[in-house]
Amino acid sequence: MKKIITIIFVLVAAIVVAQEKLTTIEVEIQDIDNSNGQVLVGLYNSEELWLKKKYKGAVAKILEGKSIATFIDIPEGIYAISVFHDEDKDGKLKTNFLGIPSEDTGSSNNAPAMFGPPKWEDAKFEVKENTVKQIINL
Repeated sequence: MKKIITIIFVLVAAIVVAQEKLTTIEVEIQDIDNSNGQVLVGLYNSEELWLKKKYKGAVAKILEGKSIATFIDIPEGIYAISVFHDEDKDGKLKTNFLGIPSEDTGSSNNAPAMFGPPKWEDAKFEVKENTVKQIINL
């Protein structure tokens, strides 16, 4: 009897997992000035946490002015991406005395950063396919 209950539980769990669509987000960062350091990529899943707390993060190597990061098993939903060229590999975005970034930054949809950081509305995109690709220019 225990075996039958275990088999039923496993089948039900497999059906529940199969119904949740998971996808991959590929992020290609272009126009990187040099190969110093790394690119830090943040994936955000809500407007409230935008640029405050990442849903997932990645570190990407730079090769010939480009960098690629991949997020796998991402549920359907609305997301936004923020990236920066961490030239000194300290894991922190350098800013000048006015708070303006001194390391190159970018975001999904190439949302503009005018008079402050990019807005969620400009950077957000929907995930509902098998693979979503974002190309971000620094």
